Amino acid sequence: MKRTFVITGATDGIGAAVARALVSRGDHVVALGTNPRKGEALVGEADRAPGSLEFVQADLSLVSTNRRVVDRILDANPAIDGLVLCARYFRTYRRETAEGFEDNFALFYLSRLLFSYGLRPALEKTERPVIVNVAGPGHDTPIAWDDLQSTRRYDGVNAMFMTGRLDDLLGVTFAERHGDGPVRYVLFHPGTTSTGFVGEFDPPTAMYIEQQKAMAKPATEVVPPIVRLLDDPPAEPLTAFNMHTRMSVRSGLFSPKDAARLAELTDELLARVDG
Repeated sequence: MKRTFVITGATDGIGAAVARALVSRGDHVVALGTNPRKGEALVGEADRAPGSLEFVQADLSLVSTNRRVVDRILDANPAIDGLVLCARYFRTYRRETAEGFEDNFALFYLSRLLFSYGLRPALEKTERPVIVNVAGPGHDTPIAWDDLQSTRRYDGVNAMFMTGRLDDLLGVTFAERHGDGPVRYVLFHPGTTSTGFVGEFDPPTAMYIEQQKAMAKPATEVVPPIVRLLDDPPAEPLTAFNMHTRMSVRSGLFSPKDAARLAELTDELLARVDG
């Protein structure tokens, strides 16, 4: 039976590899990305596969765009089996979106939150729905509660790791709010992987990225554990994995108190955005 999956960041790296695997076995994929050329290439590949793929071009760093695209997906897909969150874009230098959010905070955290909660009604209509947030759980970067958007002494790597911490807490809050429902929330760490490495890098960072590409495993190696989670979600409302290995979500890194604090701050920020 054909199932339906939504993938953000689907035109590069892990997202694209998972999309190809699902389409090749006969599933339907809604693939989101910013690059129309890459999106059209994915559609072309899907035309030759048993499954199907719809490409949605969207800048998910904008809250208003996330809300609009979520509504569009719900209209076209009343039932969704799984959501895979991969969209991320590294920036050496700090940038704010047109809505006033730091770009990394907006894309790597707010977008994932909006898709997680926004698509929940359609996910709850399928038998074993799951959200796989590919965010690198378990990192111990401190959260700067008075500077979540890195306005002081911005460092691209620190901003990325700290935002990953916010995704961990997003999972905690989602599971607390909806753990009695059918949707399972999985935080997934792919390890060092040769993804698209999309972003804007200064020369030293670009050189480091090239070194990482040479040593990293291909994105296709990350596909099996993600597909396994999509096909056979864990029983618990919230889990975390480093590839095939389960991680504990009972440490202070997954503090319910911190999660509640973040949720309150996030609600205040999102209330300021129209659309």
